[in-house]
Amino acid sequence: MLSFLFKVKISAMSKRKSKESSSANGECISQVQRILRERFCHHHATGKPFGIEHQYRHLLELLKRTTVHGESNSALIIGPRGSGKTMLLNHVLKELMEIKQIRENLLEVHLNGLLQTNDKVALKEITRQLHLENVVGDKVFGSFAENLAFLLEALRKGDRTSSCPVLFILDEFDLFVHHKNQTLLYNLFDISQSAQTPVTVIGLTCRQDILELLEKRVKSRFSHRQIYLMNSFDFKQYIKIFKEQLSLPAEFLDESFAQKWNNNVQHLSEDKTVQDMLQNLFHYSKDLRSLHLLLMLALSNVTVHHPLITASDLHEASKQYRMDSKANIVHEFQKFMQRKAHCMYNFEKPVVMKAFEHLLQLELVKPIERPSVRAQREYLLMKLLLDNNQIMDALQAYPNCPTDVKQWATSSLSWL
Repeated sequence: MLSFLFKVKISAMSKRKSKESSSANGECISQVQRILRERFCHHHATGKPFGIEHQYRHLLELLKRTTVHGESNSALIIGPRGSGKTMLLNHVLKELMEIKQIRENLLEVHLNGLLQTNDKVALKEITRQLHLENVVGDKVFGSFAENLAFLLEALRKGDRTSSCPVLFILDEFDLFVHHKNQTLLYNLFDISQSAQTPVTVIGLTCRQDILELLEKRVKSRFSHRQIYLMNSFDFKQYIKIFKEQLSLPAEFLDESFAQKWNNNVQHLSEDKTVQDMLQNLFHYSKDLRSLHLLLMLALSNVTVHHPLITASDLHEASKQYRMDSKANIVHEFQKFMQRKAHCMYNFEKPVVMKAFEHLLQLELVKPIERPSVRAQREYLLMKLLLDNNQIMDALQAYPNCPTDVKQWATSSLSWL
């Protein structure tokens, strides 16, 4: 009887321990999901930036002169989409915020050309982010410049050195160029050159010709500081980025789990099949957002019963990542012709397939995987070997470009 009771007690204790470890493990998994998703989606700064040390030092020194010494500046960060413009800025801001004086005084205003589509909306957003709605109240201003000057005056705490420095970050900077008379840019650059409140204006854009789009009066007030990013890292650094993006920080709540997770990430980075898959992605696109999307898909498989990412998870994520290119070529072409094209032509299937084969011969598109004997050509997974900007540039340079081709480009590529 005693032995039976002892066994029951042991069984109950082991169940309780199992339940406790399961809940603790569940908490770790939810923390892992939260930390990594924030990192992948919001470009949170982790580790040191690769291949952009010079640009990093340049931007850090520029912002330090504003935040510590009260100098006003302006600069443009220029590079293709996914080259790390936002990540570079976040790394610099993270280091600056470790200095107490800067953390307590620096005011940040984030504007985006996709959201603030005119100067009135932009000014309202500046007022909101500077928490000056009550100060402005029902005041009526004669001009945009007067309104902006009033906002900055409200932030002054005495002389120039003791005023709160303001950092204006303009994402999709090239879209602000299309605002009427470029009033917002003119006034921001004008203030950054005058002896008023210390202000720095940082613009982020993928347009290489951005200076040509500025009006003469705006260009004359811009400092002409340009920081270029070109994704110049090699595959070894790409593997390091892969490890860094997946690794957990040292301050993770469960040290033993973090060590186990990071050791697993190290093994994955040394796995030959994983390296081959990453090399394919690297040659296809150095855009770090492509890597983030791949890691996000792999991370979605992590659960309490499957606590670590495996090589098969990454391969499955890679297949899923490429599945969006699957489509019936002829069907998609006919749908476009009916919906968007204005011409009366109705091409037969052999004509469409012949044109498609011509694209394959020119190596503008290619199959993602080696086609099997039975696979129909129009159902193969394909990938485009050109960047969207290259296509748009080619169409602009093509003098007699058919209207339907331009229509396709504006409707299918403009949102990417």
